[in-house]
Amino acid sequence: MADAKVIPFDDDRSRGSRGAGSRHRGSAAESAPVGEGPGGEVQPLPVRGAAAQGPAPEPEEPDEPDESPGARPTADGGAEDGGEDGGLERRVAAGLSFLRRRLTGDYEVDDFGYDAELTDQVLMSLLRPMYEKYFRVEVKGVENIPARGGALIVANHSGTLPLDGLMMQVAVHDHHPADRHLRLLAADLVFVLPVVNELARKLGHTLACAEDAERLLAQGELVGVMPEGFKGIGKPFGERYKLQRFGRGGFVSTALRQGVPIVPCSIVGAEEIYPMIGNSKTLARLLGFPYFPLTPTFPWLGPLGAVPLPTKWTIQFGEPIPTDGYAPEAAEDPVLMFNLTDQVREQIQHTLYKLLVQRRSVFF
Repeated sequence: MADAKVIPFDDDRSRGSRGAGSRHRGSAAESAPVGEGPGGEVQPLPVRGAAAQGPAPEPEEPDEPDESPGARPTADGGAEDGGEDGGLERRVAAGLSFLRRRLTGDYEVDDFGYDAELTDQVLMSLLRPMYEKYFRVEVKGVENIPARGGALIVANHSGTLPLDGLMMQVAVHDHHPADRHLRLLAADLVFVLPVVNELARKLGHTLACAEDAERLLAQGELVGVMPEGFKGIGKPFGERYKLQRFGRGGFVSTALRQGVPIVPCSIVGAEEIYPMIGNSKTLARLLGFPYFPLTPTFPWLGPLGAVPLPTKWTIQFGEPIPTDGYAPEAAEDPVLMFNLTDQVREQIQHTLYKLLVQRRSVFF
């Protein structure tokens, strides 16, 4: 496979092999149903009005309903447990069915490694408490994301660790009326880290290159990109909410080739979770990282210093910028790519300033 063009991450640095980030395919067996739900309740037979003779009999008083959490009759003549016991049994049955499919390999992943069932039932459930309770994310403008078809969501990047991408993914998954899923483009570093590599693939992430992005957009997927890359998440605290360079416009070229809209996204709150007051370049070189952050708590407090601050987040999706009105050769026009890149960047920056003015507090 020819070397792919990197979209958002650090255009000037050389790239290594894509071995760790290459696609893989899992089992293609159809998923088994989680479990049969309770049957419908038995309905009374209709009255034969034409055949009825004489006056209708007085209706009998119905028996008092049994309010105890006992068994209810079902359509098959059996009984269904009511109350919390029945709900618990159904959840246990669904969980056992899920485990059986995972152990037997009876589930599907796509060409990029995305596991929809594991993401919906497990990974999103693990991220949701951080999203809802810890960062208390407020989502605005999710209706600007198209209900169907491909679209490219472009967001600012910050926070020392890329938690903003994960929170944006939960926001789309939980709040979009069409139940859409966001496929993030990630740096090659993500796909060489043990455990992180597998989890990223299961969540639907893929390498930040034009080839993978175009394939996903052609399939009608939502694709998320953060063009600031390491320059965004690794910037010092004094430059918070000041957008870094958006690369060379590779994401615009990809959107133009596929004719999909670009949806700007502004994230407020991530900048303060790890206030980066320094960068140990020596340790970064030794560990092979683009930077090694020094914060008021890390590494001085050890593992405790790696706990992010519980800031209050806002994620706002802006009005989409259409690209389907341009000619096919527009993707190779450097002036057009520069203008569209600048338009997207300015819209995100303007929204960031607007949200900062409206914010009452970093933590509330």
